[in-house]
Amino acid sequence: MKITQVRNATIIIEFNNSKFLIDPWLMPKDYMEGFDTAVNSQIRQPRVDLPFEIEKIIDVDALIVTHIHPDHWDDFAKDALDKNIKVFVQSEADKKYMSLNGFKDVEILSEKGNIYKNTKLYKTKTQHGKKEVVKPLCDSIGMPYEAMGVVFKAEEEKSLYLAGDTIWCKEVEEALQEYKPDIIILNACAATVLNGERLIMNIEDVKNVIKEAPNSTIIASHMDTVSHLTITRKDLKEFREKESVKNLLIPDDGEVLNF
Repeated sequence: MKITQVRNATIIIEFNNSKFLIDPWLMPKDYMEGFDTAVNSQIRQPRVDLPFEIEKIIDVDALIVTHIHPDHWDDFAKDALDKNIKVFVQSEADKKYMSLNGFKDVEILSEKGNIYKNTKLYKTKTQHGKKEVVKPLCDSIGMPYEAMGVVFKAEEEKSLYLAGDTIWCKEVEEALQEYKPDIIILNACAATVLNGERLIMNIEDVKNVIKEAPNSTIIASHMDTVSHLTITRKDLKEFREKESVKNLLIPDDGEVLNF
């Protein structure tokens, strides 16, 4: 297994001889405004450039879009990707969206599992912020609330759990208990909306994952890029040092992790 941290939640997972591109957000630095419903809306995003050219990023076998939010999917990805690529999404609505964008081979992931070549992919549930608070906000601006995580399994590989855009919640705890993943990827910049609610994990959430999965290798992704972040790589590194955490990796953009 090889995991390349590209930028934000955009990663490339090389698993069981297949390359999966996750949540490609490929626009140039400062291309879009900050979200006006979130903190730091005056800061343009992405805050940083891509670490390498788009052609290298899209040289993959399959695409996984965990949800259609504008910091996980954009027109630069739509225009760059081969429309015949295999695409996995979370719902009928997202399948319709991707099909309308020209993609011809779109499949909805299931909690019972889907087979891609010799890899089994399982959809997992999330809470993209506390549902009772964040979903009404999403509904008010016409943005879907739901997101998904994905578990990767194959005989010749360690198991991998991509938690996706979520806070620590019973759904994540249940996924950790059910799948007991060897490697866990967490979106952990604590992106926060104006009412103070977080959309994804903060340091306390990461600590909860570490407590639940002490023998897993945990990777912090979705860092240092969106306007509404409230936790940085520097903060996580300080936590790791202070708490003497041994199983937390915090890759830089462009860094490759081998397992």
